[in-house]
Amino acid sequence: MNRREFAKLLGLGATALSGIPLGITRATGQTRGGTLNTIIQPEPPILVTAINQQQPTLTVGGKLYESLLRYDFDLKPIPGLAKSWEVSPDGLTYTFKLFPNITFHDGKPLTSEDVIFTMTKVLMETHARGRVTFARIAKAEAPDPLTVIFTLKSPFAPFLTSLDCTTAPILPKHIYEGTDYRKNPANAQAIGCGPFKLKEWVKGSHIHFVRHEGYHRPGEPYLDEIIYRAIPDGASRTVAVEQGKVQLTQWGDIEFFEVPRLSKLPNYEVSTKGYEFFAPHQWIELNNRIKPMDDKRFRQAVMHAIDRKAMLQRIYFGLGKLATGPISSKTRFYDKNVKTYDYSVDKAKALLDEMGLKPGPDGKRVTLRYLISPVSEANTRAAEFLRQSLGRVGIDLQLQTTDIAGWAQKFADWDYDMTGNLVYQFGDPALGVARTYITSNIKKGILFSNTAGYSNPEVDRLFEEAAVATSDDKRQELYSQVQRILVEDVPVVWTFEQDYPNFIDKRLKNVLSTAIGVHETFGAVSFG
Repeated sequence: MNRREFAKLLGLGATALSGIPLGITRATGQTRGGTLNTIIQPEPPILVTAINQQQPTLTVGGKLYESLLRYDFDLKPIPGLAKSWEVSPDGLTYTFKLFPNITFHDGKPLTSEDVIFTMTKVLMETHARGRVTFARIAKAEAPDPLTVIFTLKSPFAPFLTSLDCTTAPILPKHIYEGTDYRKNPANAQAIGCGPFKLKEWVKGSHIHFVRHEGYHRPGEPYLDEIIYRAIPDGASRTVAVEQGKVQLTQWGDIEFFEVPRLSKLPNYEVSTKGYEFFAPHQWIELNNRIKPMDDKRFRQAVMHAIDRKAMLQRIYFGLGKLATGPISSKTRFYDKNVKTYDYSVDKAKALLDEMGLKPGPDGKRVTLRYLISPVSEANTRAAEFLRQSLGRVGIDLQLQTTDIAGWAQKFADWDYDMTGNLVYQFGDPALGVARTYITSNIKKGILFSNTAGYSNPEVDRLFEEAAVATSDDKRQELYSQVQRILVEDVPVVWTFEQDYPNFIDKRLKNVLSTAIGVHETFGAVSFG
């Protein structure tokens, strides 16, 4: 179906925005039925969340793929594909009972074999975060089609927190076994077991999901369909909200400078809930393999050279708080008692002088490439802010632009000097933090791994001991130690604990129902 046919199907007539037909279709007065129009920006490179873990992929893919568990706003596990679970007294064996009658979008049943295949085969190869967690599995068993038993090599406190749909999305074994997972032709069909299935994807226009009639939860999904609109222009996204042409925005769909004004619109509720599990942590990534970034004094100088308070207010309009180190204050085992870096051009210059990195006749000490993350216009403004800030101390940034696929490839392949990055914490440092800093996760070609190339044996030891410790007091002690070391070494330049506004049409119900918010399945979402 082309774009013209798509517009006719929705009965949108002349209603268009930047060439993209928008509108709302729903069964008035009914809780079942209707079309949810929303935005996806930027457009994801793929829909299979096991293959790609960028934010747009996870937001869209959460409707297609599910995992064993979900999490409430207090990060306590609740049923997903598993209706119940038990943990042995020694903390080594986890037994999950699946709901009956779960089917994939191609009609084939989902069984315990699919769960084991995904977690011990696929994700070990394709998932930067999941591979670290699931490498701890010593044995996986499927005694019957609805029972999964995992035996760990040693206790791992956050194992039950690592089974959401962004970390462990279950793929069909009958389609992926024995194939190149990244190149499997079925990736274009995105066959999962979620409440919605892919009808079509018109690149540059929209992604169209329709109800999966074989979904296992009675009565779900309530919506007939979800349409994700690709609207790359920030002004056009703003107009879509102003005119009520979309019923939901998420993450950075609305540019930060527009949030105060649009928050006054009467037909939308605005909420920053639904990001508790992710606790988005923003930083500037520095390639530690490249001089002068292999010297911690240079990295410390960058910390001093940036007025992060001004950056938060001017670029992100106060939606967030300053980060103090690798662990977010929203995440367990945060410790605020670490070294701080105040904004000081003089301290930055002194550190660079100490390195012998003297300015030339033009005032430049070094020229580095800065790869702009193309997720939002704010990132472009932030890159310009950084260029000006670092220029004051003689660090010349050459800004580079690309699309999201190009950014991901260059970043994952270490073809960058500096770039912006935003990574999720996933409720526990063993899940979302350690992966960025441990030596074993330096894996070329895998996004959101240890792409900076930082390596410190003591940091590796502390993260591992903290992951297997069974006492929260002991874990806190170990994580406090690792935070102090990392804040001294500055492998990346932490900027903000980012907040994001969700604009939600007041007619919509159950949009933010768990700690993963808009990444949820949306099976329970309805108009009234």
